[in-house]
Amino acid sequence: MERIDFTLPRSLNKPMKEKLILIDGNSLIHRAFHALPPFKTKDNELVNAVFGFYSILINVIGKFRPEYVAVTFDVAKKTFRNDLYADYKATRVKAPQELYDQFARVKEGLGVLGVPIFEKEGFEADDLIATIADKTHDDAGAGHNIDVLILTGDKDTFQLVDDKTFIISPAKAGTDNVVYNPETIMAKYGLKPGQMIDFKALRGDPSDNIPGVRGIGEKTAVGLLQKYGTLDGIYENLDLIKGALREKLEKGREDAYFSKKMVTLVHNVPVDFKLDDLRFGFEDFELIIPLFEKLEFRSLIERVQRLLPKKVVIDEEKQLSMF
Repeated sequence: MERIDFTLPRSLNKPMKEKLILIDGNSLIHRAFHALPPFKTKDNELVNAVFGFYSILINVIGKFRPEYVAVTFDVAKKTFRNDLYADYKATRVKAPQELYDQFARVKEGLGVLGVPIFEKEGFEADDLIATIADKTHDDAGAGHNIDVLILTGDKDTFQLVDDKTFIISPAKAGTDNVVYNPETIMAKYGLKPGQMIDFKALRGDPSDNIPGVRGIGEKTAVGLLQKYGTLDGIYENLDLIKGALREKLEKGREDAYFSKKMVTLVHNVPVDFKLDDLRFGFEDFELIIPLFEKLEFRSLIERVQRLLPKKVVIDEEKQLSMF
């Protein structure tokens, strides 16, 4: 099996290249809650998801040193996808209330740090990420050198990857963060990032209750897209496909295009911001230490302190003696 290189794309190592990290807040909080054992403060407040979220945040910001940071969240209401399809995500098991109770603490910390939060009724966090990434690249223009790094555990955002938009998959215990660029997605899935939409349109997504084409699995979907390029290309060449596979595709045509509509992220959510609104300063990390002290996050305090810019202490007497 060919080894996949998940090292940083060279562009992300260029010192002159600015970076915006867009964080899928829901994805990270859910990931942290399920990855860490439940633990409480002395005041009996459950904080494992809060701890995990900020542990990931500190790790990623410390490693990638972004100039800009923003976080997106889902709104706890139905989206336009629910209006299109009543059974969207209907099979998901509702997370325990103990998880949702920790969102407020996460947002409190982001407010202390001055990190902007984006939420929009009717849309999902991924739609906001797609919109902000596009607007950042559009507003930046040719004279502004910036990469967008999307921090998420959700593969739906793979469709956004290109030569200036990357996915950071949070590290698991004992491993490093995985950075996905077009080459690593091709190496792992055999598809270009833009084909990931049509892949899900064919295969479906059981976690979101997206139907796809009945009887089409992952291997078949990849093979069809490698040969015909797109969903349109497959159906334009249906006469070349024989036997049971053709029958499945014919029967599932409507479901395939409906599924594609459901899984395609929205790039024009009405949000108003300027890139400078998302600017992040490492000295701001100091502001969150009192909250971490309250929540008894001693190890996170130590990690924050290591990230803080070193303060230069000037000895005024020695300075004056130089004149």
